[in-house]
Amino acid sequence: MELEGVKYLNEAQEAAWRRLLEAEELHPEAPAEYTVLAWDGDELIATGARDGCVLKYLATAAAHQGEGCNAAVVTALRKEAFSHGLDHLFLYTKPKNRWMFEDLFFYGVARTEDVLLMENRRNGVADFVSSLALAPVEGVTGAAVMNCDPFTLGHRYLIETAARECERVYVFVLSEEKGHFPAADRLELVRRGTADLSNVVVCPTGPYLISQATFPTYFLKDKADAADVKCRLDMEIFATRFAPALGITRRYVGTEPLSPVTEAYNRAMESYLPPRGIEVREIRRAEAGERPVSASEVRALLGTGQEDRLGQLVPETTLAYLRDNHLL
Repeated sequence: MELEGVKYLNEAQEAAWRRLLEAEELHPEAPAEYTVLAWDGDELIATGARDGCVLKYLATAAAHQGEGCNAAVVTALRKEAFSHGLDHLFLYTKPKNRWMFEDLFFYGVARTEDVLLMENRRNGVADFVSSLALAPVEGVTGAAVMNCDPFTLGHRYLIETAARECERVYVFVLSEEKGHFPAADRLELVRRGTADLSNVVVCPTGPYLISQATFPTYFLKDKADAADVKCRLDMEIFATRFAPALGITRRYVGTEPLSPVTEAYNRAMESYLPPRGIEVREIRRAEAGERPVSASEVRALLGTGQEDRLGQLVPETTLAYLRDNHLL
């Protein structure tokens, strides 16, 4: 077996790569940031890839399973990732493959019927959530999960409502670098914009709550199921990892008149979370000028000079950030 690591697949490599994945009932999307190819002469017998901190497209030809090919590919991917300073790695796989990756020192984060999320740190998710926990309080502990790209008066209204109704509110801001504003800035804007709410705790999600943009679908037969599968995995992580450790018994969401995908997510939460002891409270979306306040409208107004309209959509803390960064 000869291992080859490449950033870009040439035409012949990609053809062999796609044939192998499809033979193993995987459905390849675009090639990844870095790919390892394991050859036996001219035959591609195993492969795997890395996108950011996620390992994906891991497959071994049926005739060569049990020969250590998968271990060799994963070891090569780990070494390459470490060379880029990436030491916390994740992978998605089918639940039936759990034992294969446990032997390679990956540990389960959460699973659904369709997908298993694993990481290479034992107790990684438990340690992360424990680092956020404060001493328990009497009364209801609520939570909201937000992107805040950027933080608006709509986000503020939902958090204020939760803060009035709960003894403590955890606000989780997505940590992925997939938005228009850097994750660190989004987190800081929420902290500044809620600094007067003493019972609100603003936290990053870390790598554990993930967006549709980075959720891989290559192991799903029907790509149309991707949103539902991702939604169920997110809720499983929240319900089994975050909520018990932090004492969360209520989750707040805003109505979503502008996003059918998010509206479907809200409906799924209403059926999934209450049986697990987590009430879902849906708050009517704040409006400005008879239109729902939305971060997408804020982004559309950037650079147009319409500071008066922006002032109706974002708190002064966000407006100051936009001024300081010459985004008005």
